[in-house]
Amino acid sequence: MELFLNEDEIIVSKTDLKGNITYGNQIFIKLSGYNEIELLGKPHNLIRHPEMPKCIFKFLWQRIQSGEEIFAYVVNQSKNGDFYWVLANVTPSFDQSNKIIGYHSVRRKPKTEALKGVQGLYATLLSAERSSGITASQKILEETVAKKGVSYDEFILSL
Repeated sequence: MELFLNEDEIIVSKTDLKGNITYGNQIFIKLSGYNEIELLGKPHNLIRHPEMPKCIFKFLWQRIQSGEEIFAYVVNQSKNGDFYWVLANVTPSFDQSNKIIGYHSVRRKPKTEALKGVQGLYATLLSAERSSGITASQKILEETVAKKGVSYDEFILSL
């Protein structure tokens, strides 16, 4: 069953450098279907939906590990199989010497119109991954963005 965020709800989570959950707000915990003890210390991909293209996460990790933030549409899966879409903003967290010490993600309800395009694109990416691997899906993503003549960030925020 699809779950929906309210307009005023914000999901927040934090991870260590390896993507293990160190914090989740109450909305994150509720939507995940896990309790806090089940989440803390576990990989954030615990809630990754199987229909989420891996190339999106590969790109996401490249960006945040290089110290940049990223916006991405993500479909997550709850413990019981329910799912929900979010517009995620993931940023690195830095210590006083500007060293990355973890990651912080804030997620909001996505625009309905944007999801229509994203779902079609993600279905194409997933099909390419399944038939030809992650490199093929990455190429499709890059070509899609290039055809628009904008950066990835501009593409995502324009949807």
